[in-house]
Amino acid sequence: MNKDLSISADEMVWQNRIFDSLSYPSVIISPDKTLVGANKKFYEAFNLSFNEIFGKKCYHTFLYKDTPCNSDQCTISKVIKDKKSHSFTLKHHYRWEERVFSPILDDNGDVAYVIGSIRDITRTKSLEGQLHGVKEFISRVIHSSASAIIAADRQGNINLMNSVAKELFGDYNGGEGKIKHTEQLYPPGKAKEIMGMLRNEKIGGAGKLLIPRTTIVNAHGKNIEVEMSAAIIYDEKGNESATMAIYNDLKDKIKIENELKMTQKQLSQSEKMASLGQLAAGVAHEINNPLTGILFYASLLLERKDIDESMVEDLGYILEDANRCKEIVKSLLVYSRSQGTKKNIVQLNDIVQQSLALIRDQKKFRNIKIKKALSDEMMLINADTSKLNQVLINLVINAADAMNGSGTITLTTYKEKAIGKVFLEIKDKGEGIPHENLSKIFDPFFTTKDVGKSTGLGLSIVYGLIEEHEAKISVKKTGSQGTTFIIEFPMYVASKDGLSLCKPYC
Repeated sequence: MNKDLSISADEMVWQNRIFDSLSYPSVIISPDKTLVGANKKFYEAFNLSFNEIFGKKCYHTFLYKDTPCNSDQCTISKVIKDKKSHSFTLKHHYRWEERVFSPILDDNGDVAYVIGSIRDITRTKSLEGQLHGVKEFISRVIHSSASAIIAADRQGNINLMNSVAKELFGDYNGGEGKIKHTEQLYPPGKAKEIMGMLRNEKIGGAGKLLIPRTTIVNAHGKNIEVEMSAAIIYDEKGNESATMAIYNDLKDKIKIENELKMTQKQLSQSEKMASLGQLAAGVAHEINNPLTGILFYASLLLERKDIDESMVEDLGYILEDANRCKEIVKSLLVYSRSQGTKKNIVQLNDIVQQSLALIRDQKKFRNIKIKKALSDEMMLINADTSKLNQVLINLVINAADAMNGSGTITLTTYKEKAIGKVFLEIKDKGEGIPHENLSKIFDPFFTTKDVGKSTGLGLSIVYGLIEEHEAKISVKKTGSQGTTFIIEFPMYVASKDGLSLCKPYC
C-alpha cells in the first residue's frame, strides 16, 4: 500500500515537472472555469503566486475583467463542448497575446480540466503589420503605375492585373474579367513563343525579356501595338513560380512617328519640287522660243494662196502638235511657279461652285454624278481663285478618270475652328490607288496612264499650288471602295481692331 502511494507521489512530481517545463505561461482550469493551478512560467511572467490565482475565474486572468463572457462566445465552453482545442487573439495594452485552450480528458473521455496557454505574439504581429504595410505599398505602386502590369502563375492563370492593364486589354465584364489566361493576351502561339524567349539565356539573360514592339489582343479581339518587358519569378530554390509582364501602349508614339514621317516626306517633296521647278522653268523658256517660231511660220504658210492642198492638212497637224507643246510648256511654267499670284479673301464654297462650272468636258462627265456636301458655315480663306480653280478641276478630272467615266464624285467642305482649319474633300468611287504608288503620286512626270495620254504633271502642279497657299494635300483614304483626297487650308480671321488679317486661327 505504501509502495503504491510512493509511486503515485513520484508520478505527481513528474507531472508537475512536465507542466513547469512548458515554454509558455499556462494554467489549469476546471470545467466551472475556475483556476486551480499554473506553471512556473505563468507565475514568473505575471509576477503572481498560487494563492493569488487559486479559485479565481478564467475571465479575471484571460480577459482582464470582472464579469463572465457570453457563453456562446466563450472559448473554454467551446473546448468543453467539442473536446477540441480552440484559441483567440487579444491585445492588452501594447502586447499581443494568443490564448490556446486544450482539453484534458479523464478515463471516460470527458473533459476533466482545460489547460490554457498564453503566447506572446507581439513580435509576430509587428512583423505581420510590417509585411502587410509592404504588401500595401507594393500594391499601391502596381496599381498607380502608368504602365499595364500583369502577373500569372506557372500555368499561365492571371493572378494580378492593375487598372491600366484592365483598360488596355478591355478586361471588363460586369466586374468579372473576361481575360483569365496569358494565352488570351496574344495572337495564337505568341504566348509560348514569349516563354521560350524568356527561358533563352542568349536573349537578354534567362528569365528576362524586353521586346520594343509586339502585338497584344484585347478582350474585344483588337490588335494593339505595345512595348513589353517580361520576367520569370523564381522561388528560393530557383524554381519558376510565376511570370509577370509590363506593357506600354505605343499608340501615341506610333502617331508621332507617322506625323514625323509625313513631315519629312513633305519637306523632301518640297525640296524636290523646288529643284525640279527651276529645271522646268529653264526648259520651258528654252522650248518656248523655237516653239513660237514654229507656230508663227506654220501660220504664215497656211495663209499663202499658192500652197498645195495636200500641204494644208500637214500644216494643220504641225499647228495642232505645236499648240499641244505650247500647253505642256504652260503647264511647266505653272509647275515652276513662274506665274504671279493674286490672293483675295474668298469663301471656299464659292471656289468649289466656280470650279465645277468651269469644267467643259461634258462628254467625260456624261455618266458621272457630282454630289456636293458643302457646309453652311462661313469658311473664308486667303487664296488665288484661278489657281484653286485649276486645283479643283484637276482633282475632279482625275476622279472621273479613276472611275472610267461612271460613278459618283463627292465634294465636302467643313471647318474646325478650334484648330483654325478649313477642309475640302474630293471623294471618288474608283478602284483606289495601289499602296506602292501612294508615295509617288505627287512626283513630277509620274503617271499610270498610257503614253501620250498624260504628262504626269497634274498632281505635282496641284501639290505646288496648294503649297503656295500654305495649305496641305494628302490622301485621306484609298481602297477598293474609292479614294478621298483632303486639302487643309489655314482659316482666315479678322483682327480685333477691325483690320483684315490673313493668318491661321490661334
